[in-house]
Amino acid sequence: MIMSIVFSQLRAFHAVAAHGGFTAASRVLNVGQPTLTIQVKELEESYGVELLIRKPRHTELTEAGAALFEITRGIMTFCDEAHDLLAAHGKATKGHLRVATVGPFHATEIIAAFKRDHPEVQISTLLGNSERTFRHIVDFEADVAILAEVPEDPRVTMIPYRTHRVIVFVNRDHPWFKRKSVRLRELADQPIVLRERGSTTRRAFEATMQAEGIRIEPVFEIESREGVWKAVERGLGISVVADFEFVPHPNLRALEISDRTIKTQYSIAHHSGRGHSPIIKAFIDTVRRMKGRDASARGTQRLS
Repeated sequence: MIMSIVFSQLRAFHAVAAHGGFTAASRVLNVGQPTLTIQVKELEESYGVELLIRKPRHTELTEAGAALFEITRGIMTFCDEAHDLLAAHGKATKGHLRVATVGPFHATEIIAAFKRDHPEVQISTLLGNSERTFRHIVDFEADVAILAEVPEDPRVTMIPYRTHRVIVFVNRDHPWFKRKSVRLRELADQPIVLRERGSTTRRAFEATMQAEGIRIEPVFEIESREGVWKAVERGLGISVVADFEFVPHPNLRALEISDRTIKTQYSIAHHSGRGHSPIIKAFIDTVRRMKGRDASARGTQRLS
């Protein structure tokens, strides 16, 4: 016997799972709580499984419920896209764009350009390292992402955006403060402050040092760029950063790595199953126009 899943039952289950209970789901869906209770119960009875553990003040997912919730997150996202596609057909792009990013630098310039072209789109951002940002796309928690140096995955489409060099920076009291560059092996004897292990810059830096057979001494690990900068400013050590992220500061000095080029490749990502989304396509179009202008500007500089 082939069973047919009733969409209203899936929607009811998803709302209860997402909001932690029938009462909250009822408010979100604007559907009576008894109706939701019946729909979820019918879904469980149809397949002979328990999806939710009912407790006095909330519900918990069973193992089967948690697995189904991973699927319904994608289903509900596609339903929202279907609505946006039909509502926006022949009209200006509208809706809500969720952008996950590893930092504010690229995100702000792209979002500003996108907002000029599509002022009616609401935008929210999620900030984290590349590993977390990648998971936001895979788990349908973000529509697009700006990230770097993640492994290839068939679930995610990556569009190269920009390449940047990794540089060193020190504080005013450091002996290198008046220098312009440093050799890679000089870093071996230095206390180094690093971002958390999911950081793109840290991965690129540590991979290069390992390949060169150079041991480093991480003395402090902080889960934010601002924390790293403050630690370096206070003299806890030196650190590394992508060149475009370094903010000039009277107490900090950026140094080139003279004998080795360490690069990070930044890309725009979206879920491979969502390339048809009008709002994602509009975002990618904005990025491609920006890349085209960058290429033209570089060509003009070479000619001059």
